[in-house]
Amino acid sequence: MILQAHNQLTLQEFLNLSPGEGDVTYELVDGQAIPKMSPKKFHSKLTRAFLNLIEELSQGKGEVCPELAIALTRHGKDWVPTPDLLYISNERLPADWEEEGTCSVPPDLVIEIISPGQTFGQMIAKAQDYLDANVLRVSVVDSKARSMTVFYSDAPPKTFMGDEVLTDSLFEGWEFTVEQVFQMAKIPLNS
Repeated sequence: MILQAHNQLTLQEFLNLSPGEGDVTYELVDGQAIPKMSPKKFHSKLTRAFLNLIEELSQGKGEVCPELAIALTRHGKDWVPTPDLLYISNERLPADWEEEGTCSVPPDLVIEIISPGQTFGQMIAKAQDYLDANVLRVSVVDSKARSMTVFYSDAPPKTFMGDEVLTDSLFEGWEFTVEQVFQMAKIPLNS
């Protein structure tokens, strides 16, 4: 179900909406409140594994948040995506950020895990929207391919699989393989 007023929702109207029934998260896209698919078991396990890993690697240098809405701009319109996971360095964190409010700055990193019904092509487009909104890195995780494609604001995307070590000059000291994350999430090879 899409929540929409007679006209397109403004950012403030979207933020003032009552929560949906059940455990539904909405994203603001082109003036409409679009429901986000509820994560399934592997999706949730991967999110938790990435959260734990990034918290350990960042060691107090920023905030790691699952399912936190971000107020951004997309194609000149207000856009409020809710990525699976985001990381904001202390340098980007606004001093007046309300703990219960929507994130008001572009994060350093967004991680999106492809859900059933989503395509890699859709996620490429969303990754570009994030980059256009000044997110520095976007990682798209494909649990079926056991891969992670990293989109950079200043370089072509790169796909990591298996035991290929992922490092990034933006995140000093971060070093891991995609397979390590799948093992941390206890997702078997034949899933």
